[in-house]
Amino acid sequence: MLKFIKKAFSNWVYKQAHQNKRFVWLYRRICQPFAYEWTVYLKRWGGFYAIGENCAINMNVTITDPSYVRLGNNVHLSGCTLFGHDGAVNMVNLAFGLHLDRVGKIDIRDNVFIGHQAIILPGVCIGPNAIVAANSVVTRDVPANSVVAGVPAKVICSLDEWIDRLKQENSQLPWAAEFNRRQDVLEPESAALRVARVQVFYGQEKHHVA
Repeated sequence: MLKFIKKAFSNWVYKQAHQNKRFVWLYRRICQPFAYEWTVYLKRWGGFYAIGENCAINMNVTITDPSYVRLGNNVHLSGCTLFGHDGAVNMVNLAFGLHLDRVGKIDIRDNVFIGHQAIILPGVCIGPNAIVAANSVVTRDVPANSVVAGVPAKVICSLDEWIDRLKQENSQLPWAAEFNRRQDVLEPESAALRVARVQVFYGQEKHHVA
């Protein structure tokens, strides 16, 4: 009975957030929506200039000025920060009696992944078909079909090269057979796949917590 009540309450909170933009803090805490579900909410209520299809935005992503942000299709944001303005001008304006402005769009094209703790500064376009590595700071446009990393972010290889290298690595994975049993590209890790990976990582040692 208690389980039924909890589920009904969760469903009610979900509807309040998605349909009415109410109790969003409670929705985030109780439902803990995964990236695709959270993106559905943001697409309706997040104030973005535009969000395409099949996007995934984690709840720990920070976007200061969503009205200046356009996301294409299949954009994945993982714990990164998107800045639409430079807050330093506020300090300068007050200190020197000026009236300066510094804002910019962030235009993320189709098929882009931005890694954890990457920072995207105003006025840049990323992709299409690009990866921004974790902890990178993007200060200028990211070319199409590229992988960038570093501070400031620089091209380290093409996306085609990255994919070819990953294909080669995947063909030699000890758990490749189990991995290839997946029916869908976004299918969660199965118990059998997890066991196969752990056996390779740690051998036959029993798992224990020190």
